[in-house]
Amino acid sequence: MLGLYLHRDSAVHRWPAGVKMGGLLAVTAGVMALPGAWGAAVAGALGVGFLATARLPVGMVLRQLRAPVVLLALLFGVQALLAGTGWEEAAVAVARFAALILLATLVTLTTRVADMIDLFERVFALLRPLGVNPAKLALMLALTIRFIPLLAEQVREVRMAQRARGVERSIAALFVPLLVKIFTMADDLAAALEARGYDPADNGQ
Repeated sequence: MLGLYLHRDSAVHRWPAGVKMGGLLAVTAGVMALPGAWGAAVAGALGVGFLATARLPVGMVLRQLRAPVVLLALLFGVQALLAGTGWEEAAVAVARFAALILLATLVTLTTRVADMIDLFERVFALLRPLGVNPAKLALMLALTIRFIPLLAEQVREVRMAQRARGVERSIAALFVPLLVKIFTMADDLAAALEARGYDPADNGQ
């Protein structure tokens, strides 16, 4: 769900990245502070409202949420069966996470990665007196955001190749080609950075 951007002519798309990220943090704090299912209900209502305002296709948003839904199902099972918190409390916890994931997905779908990098670099600049390089941290975070969907796509391609060969249950058949693809992408990235004159020894000061 990260590293994707879908252009639409909407007010949500025109909001600055700082406003959207700050709002996401504020809503997260509110969801955790409100008792019971109220926080999840409010966040879910906000998510549905922003989805309509941003004019995003519902089908695409749902596709981005498939992987988180699986994780939430596992979380629900762990909370309800192993943690001993009870079905009702586990459902509330999962609903909170689901609402926040929906909002985070809307932020990534309506915010350009370049705008996120600029925001992160301005925030990390506050740590410059501690010897932190804001540009490098922003680049690292941007690459992480960009590589998450790329890695998910590579996993899907490998899984499709497994099913075609009838070895979808083999762990080695998944991880060996996946590692090869990851190392290839890392080599390509290093070559691209070197071609553009990126110097890791430059502290940006």
